Amino acid sequence: MSLEIRAVASHREVREFIELPYRLHSTSPVWVPPLRIERRFSLSRKHNPFFTHGDARLFLARRDGRVVGRISAHVNASYDDVHGPGTGMFGFLEVEEDPEALERLLAAAAGWLAARGRTRMLGPMDFTMNDECGILVDGFDREPMVRQPWHPPYYGRLLDAAGLAKAMDLFMWELSIADRSNVHPVLFQLAEEAETKHGVTLRNMSRRTLRADLDRFAEVYNSAWAQNWDFVPYTPTDLDGYAWQLQTVFDADWFMVAERDGETVAVNISIPDINQVLKRMNGRLLPFGWVHYLRRQRIMDRVRVGFLGVKPEFQHTGVAAQLYIAQFNLAAHDRCTWGEMGWILETNTPMNRGMEAMGGRIVKRYRMYERAL
Repeated sequence: MSLEIRAVASHREVREFIELPYRLHSTSPVWVPPLRIERRFSLSRKHNPFFTHGDARLFLARRDGRVVGRISAHVNASYDDVHGPGTGMFGFLEVEEDPEALERLLAAAAGWLAARGRTRMLGPMDFTMNDECGILVDGFDREPMVRQPWHPPYYGRLLDAAGLAKAMDLFMWELSIADRSNVHPVLFQLAEEAETKHGVTLRNMSRRTLRADLDRFAEVYNSAWAQNWDFVPYTPTDLDGYAWQLQTVFDADWFMVAERDGETVAVNISIPDINQVLKRMNGRLLPFGWVHYLRRQRIMDRVRVGFLGVKPEFQHTGVAAQLYIAQFNLAAHDRCTWGEMGWILETNTPMNRGMEAMGGRIVKRYRMYERAL
């Protein structure tokens, strides 16, 4: 059967690009269908802030006219500013268990990147490391939380067989945040000293202050994560888009800012898992998906701790423990009593030890791959 790889060039092909995972994973009991309208926005050059500093090309694989795979290739000027211009990325990877289709898709992405002077291909990421990223290699039986991809086991096997090398593993840690019995006692002491000894106080964000608080979040992120593998700073335009996205999942109780004498010290953004709602919506707002969204507070019982960061000069104050304990205290009377923390780099020893100290366990592992061009 003939296999064709072609760049997406029409609205119909964009729809086919979006629809492929709904067909591939429709029989999975754990895959969560994203909202189709959100997928369209994420690919839109008009609506996604990524395209103010990045460029991308989408490709489809067809076997005898039927779509069997997809991939993106993209470059990011913000990434280049930090790491140099040698790396290009691939993402949005979905494919049938078809080694030839995968290899041809990777070749198409690699060719587009090489034509733009790239010498290394890294991915998958949709379009950045703060979007869905990595290939699931452990934890296939667990539902993905918000902004987590899900893949069947053959994806990793196909990428390994195609000759891509592991670049980094990303961990998701499960925490029962209503159970204080597994928390190391020293964390409670550190949390108390953060306020009594170091003068750090916590407050919650609000919808009214969300955009301004995201500027404070960026202060923390752009300093606390600066030395991390594949770090890229947030730009004001990125934050504008992020504020818009967060409005649909915002919960003031779980969005926290730590301050001392008016200075932002640390930020925590934990997101109640909207994927529990999206699974019932089955990818659509209409005709009745919106009803599940309106009832979301009765549905969601877990959170994803997506960002918990402390400025380097305040990491001795115990403010991280203060934020952890604040979430344990909140879970004592909130519907959300457990969640997942991450992703956390496999090389981030302090954070991984911190998860162990709180009684956490690794429940998912995502792998980033790379290839020289």
